[in-house]
Amino acid sequence: MNDRIQAENLALLYREAALRFGEMPAFATRKSALDWSPVSYREIYEEGLNLATGLIDLGVKARDHVGLFGDNRYEWMLSDYAVLLSGAADVPRGRDITDNELLYIIDHAGIEVAFVENEDLHTRLLSLRSRLPLLREIIVLDPEAIPRDGARSLNEVTQLGMSLRQQGDRRAEERIEAIVPDDLFTLIYTSGTTGKPKGVMLTHANMISQIRNLPGHHNCSDRAISVLPIWHIFERVIEMYTISFGGCTYYSSVLTLGDDMRNVEPTFMASAPRLWEKMHERILKNIRSSHPVRQILFHIAYFLARNYTVSRYFITNKNLKLKPQPLWKRALFMPFHLVRWVIVLPWYGFFNAAVLERVRLGAGGALRETISGGGALPIHIDRFFNFIGISVMEGYGMTETSPVISVRSNDNLVVGTVGPPIPETEIRLTDPETGELVYPNSQKPRGGRAMRGEIWVKGPQVMKGYYREPELTSQTIVDGWLRTGDLGMITFNDCVKILGRSKATIVLSSGENVEPEPIEMRLQQSLFIEQCMVVGQDRRHLGALVVPSLNEFRTAGFDVPTIGDISASPEAKRIIRDEIRRMTAGGNGFRSYEQVRAFRIMRDSFRVGEELTNLFKIKRHIIAEKFEAVIEEIYSGENGKK
Repeated sequence: MNDRIQAENLALLYREAALRFGEMPAFATRKSALDWSPVSYREIYEEGLNLATGLIDLGVKARDHVGLFGDNRYEWMLSDYAVLLSGAADVPRGRDITDNELLYIIDHAGIEVAFVENEDLHTRLLSLRSRLPLLREIIVLDPEAIPRDGARSLNEVTQLGMSLRQQGDRRAEERIEAIVPDDLFTLIYTSGTTGKPKGVMLTHANMISQIRNLPGHHNCSDRAISVLPIWHIFERVIEMYTISFGGCTYYSSVLTLGDDMRNVEPTFMASAPRLWEKMHERILKNIRSSHPVRQILFHIAYFLARNYTVSRYFITNKNLKLKPQPLWKRALFMPFHLVRWVIVLPWYGFFNAAVLERVRLGAGGALRETISGGGALPIHIDRFFNFIGISVMEGYGMTETSPVISVRSNDNLVVGTVGPPIPETEIRLTDPETGELVYPNSQKPRGGRAMRGEIWVKGPQVMKGYYREPELTSQTIVDGWLRTGDLGMITFNDCVKILGRSKATIVLSSGENVEPEPIEMRLQQSLFIEQCMVVGQDRRHLGALVVPSLNEFRTAGFDVPTIGDISASPEAKRIIRDEIRRMTAGGNGFRSYEQVRAFRIMRDSFRVGEELTNLFKIKRHIIAEKFEAVIEEIYSGENGKK
């Protein structure tokens, strides 16, 4: 941590990084699999000053809101530099933003100047311009796009600023010196899983606290892969964290990630659960298609790795503790784990090097750790990668907390949790119905540990509030405590364990409360189920909307060109029905009311920007509204309502 730059605001962070790391690569753009175009810390800072000066000359004032609509690329990061160096705040979203979202965000945020990534966004924004009276400047990021109807290219504005600076213009430097920690660095509208977008106001102090408190030991030799949406706060904090110690960020994409992981060999990265689920599927598929001897060797290696790691967790006191563990009980089991660890160690060492190392090479041989966020990591995926030697540091947070609240580290890697709260962060749990304090509460058994409650957070990362939404802000932040809407508990390792969303809770007509997310994660472990959403509010039993796995049905011998063809196959329906019954059976830990009794196969997959957020979380309200008729079909004739 001592190697990180400590600065009062992000503009000063960028300036100090340019001075300290100079010609070292800051960002790299993919030209081909083995050819990357790097930009140094000094270059991006100088270009940022030029672009900032151009923005100032176009009328961008300190504390203005500047639109930044696009996905992962160097020009996006350059524009972010420029907006912050001009003393303004950016308002970012991805290029999959809908026209309605563009209209709402630009009007609500009062955006006068907006960056757009490509020709498509440029054309769409021009078509909406008559309905956006405040918008007066459009700047196109893609150097190959041709600006029209008064729009400008990124290079044009940069050249304007460079010319002014050559004549002695130093307005950007004056703006930098005038930034205070409480100024906004971004106004980020949540894509959200419920309701309309909300403008989350995050300050320079919020982000600087994240850079200061994130766990990890990195330096300028580290390499990071950027694949999550760059406008999302999780990816942004990782990019700025990387700047603080002089690492290089390589811009990849989902399509090229496999090759880029092998060629770049990143040492760490931000990731989402879906990425690890896909990688897990690919690894197992490769193993199943390999020679029988290789399959046997892998299973032996994994067996040894699991036993070695479980015993190591116990010996080092990192095993998940949902109940208090008396010293006598730990002393009783310690000899077993010590003996097993000693016996397995030499065999594990051999198979780890000979077999598991080949698996790890698929994720980049140098990857030491990754922070997974944006959703719950299925426990079997969590265990798999940590057992084979890829440390997945699952974290927990939300846009409103900049985003990290807690995260695992190598020093506190308790699988099944999202780690302890990061420094300077307080957590308490309350009963979501009564508001009674659950944890910490000396009147509760064991102080409230292992008891379920809604998570409230206080710390320097908590947002300033929702833009132009004082009532919503006061409902969300109470006496400095932010109500997350998430349900969780504190384990006896003093780690946070997430149990689901209080707003996602399904209440059956019998009065039973059901958390759908654990059931959905379990169903998606089936090879035949790609995506699903559990439904059943005010019904007698649970149902599910199921998106089948097209590739798996093809592998099983089905002639199905599209997902819709699977929904018409009685045999495919039988397979899905059997999978659901097997996955949610009582033997798998599900109570009778948690078992899915009926389902419908969807004709199309859930898509990012429509039914899914950019981090692949389902938008429950969107799906419930869009497929209301399908949900009604599940319960038709079953007297499913109250």
